[in-house]
Amino acid sequence: MTLILGIDPGSRITGYGVVRDRGQGRGCEYVASGCIRTGSGELPERLQVVFRSVREVIRGHGPVTMGIERVFMARNADSALKLGQARGAAIVAAVEEGLEVAEYTATQVKQAVTGTGGASKEQVQLMVMHLLGLTQKPQIDASDALAIALCHAHTRSSLIPHGLGTARRRGGRLRL
Repeated sequence: MTLILGIDPGSRITGYGVVRDRGQGRGCEYVASGCIRTGSGELPERLQVVFRSVREVIRGHGPVTMGIERVFMARNADSALKLGQARGAAIVAAVEEGLEVAEYTATQVKQAVTGTGGASKEQVQLMVMHLLGLTQKPQIDASDALAIALCHAHTRSSLIPHGLGTARRRGGRLRL
């Protein structure tokens, strides 16, 4: 059984979700989720909060791999740059802790969890609840992170048995 961390990066709120992949097509179970709130300080301090908090989640739960959402180009270039920097802080925290890192577009995540790449955040949230047997709705950023972790579990389970992916801990990463 593999513990997987999903990260939905943001410069103000970064969602995280940890699931246990039971392997052999038996699905995943919920471990933890939440939101890292960086406050309203200057960007460097907020990035430090993302880095340290992601590192604490990794140390607290012991995942061996992480999925993270890819940056999309938004209308506002400044927002996209800040999002990319928050994403970078989370990736560095994961790599420093020896996790493999894989990236997924929002469309890939939605497709993996709901069956359609055009699903709304609420549809993703409901499917995450259903797939993990949750009785309460997680916060949107946390449910997005759980969806990323589920997408990563699905991708790993479909690629690794066919020799298309490698899973190495401590300094390695998933090669797709």
